[in-house]
Amino acid sequence: MDKPILSKQAFWDVDMDSIDYQKNAAHVVEKVIERGKAEDFNNLLKFYGFDKVKELALQALSLSDISINFCCVLFKVKPTDFKCYEKKQLNLQHWNF
Repeated sequence: MDKPILSKQAFWDVDMDSIDYQKNAAHVVEKVIERGKAEDFNNLLKFYGFDKVKELALQALSLSDISINFCCVLFKVKPTDFKCYEKKQLNLQHWNF
C-alpha cells in the first residue's frame, strides 16, 4: 500500500494526491487525530503501524485536550508524555474579565 485510504474530512484544505505520506507522516497523523473519522484512524494504524502512530502522536506540535485524552486511553500513556501538552502548560492563558 503506497498511501492510506483517508476521507477528505481531515484534509479539506489540501490536495490529497500531492501528499507525501512518508515525508509528511507527522502532519498526516496530527490531522487525522484532530479531524478525521474513526475509519481514517484505523487506516492510519494499518498504514503506519501502532508504534509509529503512537510515536508521532506523542511528538505532535498541536493536539486538543480531547485528542490527547483519546490517545492516552488508546496508547496507555499520560498526558504529560505529549510534547504539545508540555507546551500548553508553559503557555497558560489568563482569564479576561
